[in-house]
Amino acid sequence: MNSLSAWLQHLEQAHAGQPIQLGLERVQRVLARMSLPKFCPIITVGGTNGKGSTCAMLEAVLRHAGYRVGVYSSPHILQYNERVRVAGQLATDAQLVAGFNAVEAARVQGDEVPLTYFEMGTLCAWYVFAHANLDALILEVGLGGRLDAVNVFEPDCAVVTGVALDHQAFLGDTREQIGFEKAGIFRAGKPAVVGDPMPPQSLLDYAAQIGAQLWVSGRDFGFGGQYDNNLQQWHYWRRTAPATENLLRHGGLAYPALRGTNQLLNASSVISALEVLKAVLPVSMGDVRAGMMSVSLPARYQVLPGKPAIVLDVAHNPQATAVLDQNLSSGGFFPETHAVVGMLKDKDIQASLAPLTKRVDHWYLASLQGPRAASAHDLNAALQAVGARGQVRQYENVAQALAAAQASATEADRIAVFGSFLTVADAMTALQLTIQ
Repeated sequence: MNSLSAWLQHLEQAHAGQPIQLGLERVQRVLARMSLPKFCPIITVGGTNGKGSTCAMLEAVLRHAGYRVGVYSSPHILQYNERVRVAGQLATDAQLVAGFNAVEAARVQGDEVPLTYFEMGTLCAWYVFAHANLDALILEVGLGGRLDAVNVFEPDCAVVTGVALDHQAFLGDTREQIGFEKAGIFRAGKPAVVGDPMPPQSLLDYAAQIGAQLWVSGRDFGFGGQYDNNLQQWHYWRRTAPATENLLRHGGLAYPALRGTNQLLNASSVISALEVLKAVLPVSMGDVRAGMMSVSLPARYQVLPGKPAIVLDVAHNPQATAVLDQNLSSGGFFPETHAVVGMLKDKDIQASLAPLTKRVDHWYLASLQGPRAASAHDLNAALQAVGARGQVRQYENVAQALAAAQASATEADRIAVFGSFLTVADAMTALQLTIQ
């Protein structure tokens, strides 16, 4: 096929209605046929929330240090090209088409190997990166870790941002089960950075079992301490080695450009990952400062200019919406908050909406499209179950819900759009926003 649209249409039709398949054997077979060995240091990033922000910070710092960096992330918001970034630019259609064609040729070589949509995309990204003369590669896990397609590549450092309940149908019903799946990206003798200050014991046990060099937030590195009252700058600290008493400190750090109270957790994990990789990817603290100040990432508590203020956030699970509530709380005074919400029905909708019931004054519930979509009626039932206050309205789609919120809000109010990547994508389309 000679166009990206044709490839994406083919993949979407071929896998429509098919369940997600986890496992590495099929991807490993096709990767071996492609004959593209590892070509630069790799940082693999997993976790329930914060993966995108962590990848963006790593990319910003490394690029400021002069490295050519590739980033693979998912899902995309507006266009598939967002999933593959090369030296700060979205991969071109031509690059992706060449990648998909190469993967397909390897897939049908000899006995045909079935691959999922995500597995095809992961190997396509690897092909693009292998031909891009990169110095460093950042790979974001799609689902879980242990059996995710990204895990066929050997990381020089693995980062798990945090462990919370999400995708239970695939990863397990408890943090212990999910923690084990996410720890699967760790490697023996390699650094493993954990941004969760209270990681599940299963994650700690797995790291010890394989002999990973484990760095845990709050135990081996962190931020704040006696500097908590300084609202202009923050300080990072780490042990010189895990479990030792000797500490190193880096002070005078500006807050990351990404908004939100949770970003210091992500930022300290990023610095820790770069510190343990300094032998192969040296960066200065000046690079760290500049990178943190310049980093950007769409739809992670993204506040659009204008009045009323519009906040875009892809929060779609209870932990993420709790963070969104904290960020809205610290985001300044607004007479009223209007929420435009669309979600998928396989999420814990009640628990995801509950943290915001006291924050939101007006709810605009939108039905999403597709077999996984929750209807506005489903969202309304969940809101009533958690005792939401304020006016609740239902709409056929996000564009209608957003238009209604804009018509009702005063210039002094704010509108929060959240619940799914699909929700934010529809809102950005309605607002005629693009991603470069």
